[in-house]
Amino acid sequence: MLMTHPAVLTRLVEEYERESALRAAAPHGPVHQHMEDVVYTLCVSTGTRDIDAALAVAREQLNTAWLGDAHPGVAAQDGRTLSGTAG
Repeated sequence: MLMTHPAVLTRLVEEYERESALRAAAPHGPVHQHMEDVVYTLCVSTGTRDIDAALAVAREQLNTAWLGDAHPGVAAQDGRTLSGTAG
């Protein structure tokens, strides 16, 4: 399975949150099309069909990617686990 780079997911989640705040402040403002674009891209990037699922998947992927916990408990070549603890 292909995964979107964590930096891209981070940017998309941040854009979504920023656009959501703008939309809440001015529901009829010009952010509407950009918001739709961000939602679409987040859904495609996470393999989901709605924004709530996309955000949940993106946040889960970011938690594991940034922490290095994609495979917790698996020892690295130098004897450490991927989470950085001694093995």
